[in-house]
Amino acid sequence: MSKKVIIASDSTTDLGPELINRYDVQILPLKVNLGGKVYSDGVDIHPDDIYAHYEKTGELPKTSAPNIADFQAFFQKHTADGSALVFFTISSDMSSTYANAKIAAEDFEDIHVVDTRNLSTGGGLLVVSACEMAAQGKSAEEIANACTELAGRVDASFVIDKLEFLYKGGRCSALEAFGANLLQLKPCIVVRNGKMSVGKKYRGKFSATLEKYIADQLGSLSDIELDRIFVTHAGCDESICSHCVEEVQKLAPFKEVLLTRAGCTISSHCGRNTLGILFIRKAPLK
Repeated sequence: MSKKVIIASDSTTDLGPELINRYDVQILPLKVNLGGKVYSDGVDIHPDDIYAHYEKTGELPKTSAPNIADFQAFFQKHTADGSALVFFTISSDMSSTYANAKIAAEDFEDIHVVDTRNLSTGGGLLVVSACEMAAQGKSAEEIANACTELAGRVDASFVIDKLEFLYKGGRCSALEAFGANLLQLKPCIVVRNGKMSVGKKYRGKFSATLEKYIADQLGSLSDIELDRIFVTHAGCDESICSHCVEEVQKLAPFKEVLLTRAGCTISSHCGRNTLGILFIRKAPLK
């Protein structure tokens, strides 16, 4: 009889309650330091709490990785019955989460830690794929190896309406933020090789730029896996989210278009009115 495989991730995969329940994913939250208190991402603090605090005080939170002891307790809890476990983390270039998980996993027999080389539902795509592999009876090692390869094919990007949070967080200069606002520029943030960089810059109203962005990202469709795509947002109006889902459905025959809201990590870095589409390509991205 094959060993049961538990699929787990940190809270940055942004799957949302419905998908977490559907696939029975176990989540270990990142920590959010705000107003002199430490919270657990998605447990006792949510993005709207961050926005409300910022509007009142001008203070942004700092996020931090679970420590080694947190991981050891989590791994012990979920493997005490003899189960194997595959754990997915935010890119190792963005956080110490992966390093802490790897150290903690050394004390256990059948725990495999996967660096998603991504963030948000870019990692969520790997988690869902892993759940499907587990349902097919694949071992934890097979799943981890397959998902490590798959990580290089995830296409993740976001368009940001305003650079206020990036500027406040020290991720862009005052001049860049001022120029972008003056010219109504909406930068596309892309993830490649585990790191974020600025891609194409769109100009105009946020809702209009999203149509151009979606068309650019989907292109000819010839090299895209059409199983699923995430439309992930940070506090966008429902009408904008619905319109983007409709645009994706109009342009590409994905079997599943999944709308999710980003958790505290993405929300605290990018701010309200950030939206991206995330999917898997047939070949590794360069």
